[in-house]
Amino acid sequence: MPEENELPPQGAPGGPGVLDRALDVVRFLRAGCPWDAAQTPVSLTAYLLEESLELADAILEDADDAVLKSEIGDLLLNVAFQIVLAEERSAFTAEEVVQTLEDKMRRRHPHLYGDAEERPHWEAEKANERDTSDVFEGLAKRLDPLSRAQRVQDRAAGVGFDWDHARDAFAKVHEEADEVLAHLESGDTDALEGELGDLLFAVVNVARLSDLHAATALRRANLKFEKRFSRLVVLAGERGLVMGEASLEELDQLWEEIKRE
Repeated sequence: MPEENELPPQGAPGGPGVLDRALDVVRFLRAGCPWDAAQTPVSLTAYLLEESLELADAILEDADDAVLKSEIGDLLLNVAFQIVLAEERSAFTAEEVVQTLEDKMRRRHPHLYGDAEERPHWEAEKANERDTSDVFEGLAKRLDPLSRAQRVQDRAAGVGFDWDHARDAFAKVHEEADEVLAHLESGDTDALEGELGDLLFAVVNVARLSDLHAATALRRANLKFEKRFSRLVVLAGERGLVMGEASLEELDQLWEEIKRE
C-alpha cells in the first residue's frame, strides 16, 4: 500500500500499467486499420461526446455492471485515442498527461498532500490558477445550457459572488416565480422568456448550493416521467381508455395510481 500522502506506485493493480494497454490497443488499430489511421482529434470529437453521454445514461439508469463496464471501456478508448494522436504529433505524451493530473490534484488537495486542515474552495483555487480577468475563460462552449448555468455560477462563486446558503437562493426562486406569473398574465412573450430564464437560473443556484447538479436532477426527473408515462399508456389501454380521447381527469387518476405503485 502507498504511504500516506503518496500517489499509488507505478504498476499498482489498476494503475498506469493496466491503462497503458488501452494506448497499445489504439496504436495497434492505427497501424493496421485504414479507418482508425485516418482519424484526427476533430473527427473523433463526436464519438467522444456520444460515449460520454452513453456512460452517463448507463449510470443514471442504474444499468447492470456489465453494461457499465462496456461503456467505461468505450470512453477510455476515446481518451486513449486523443493521447496517442497527441503523441504522434509530438504535442505531449501519456506520461505528461498523468503528470499534469497528479500536479493539479496535489495543488487542489493540500489537505491530503500538504499540511492544510480543510479542503480548500476549489473554484477559488481554480480562479487563482487561471490568473485572468475573464472568470469564464475555458468553460466548455458545448455544455448544455443547464450545465453551463451551474458552471457559470461556480466561477462567480470562486471569486466571492455567491449566496451564503441554498435557502437564500430559494427565496430568489420565489421572487422569479412571481415575475413569471406576472408576465403570464400580461401576455408579453419576450419578457416572459427572460423571466423564465431567470427562474431556471435561480433553481440551478439552489441545486448547486445543495451540492447537487441541476442537469443530473433534471435527467433523473426526465427518466422518471418517461417510465411513468409509458406505464400510463399501457395501463390506459388495459382500462379501455384511448390516448388523445381520454379526459385529463381520467389520465390523472391513472397517474396517481402509478405513483402509488
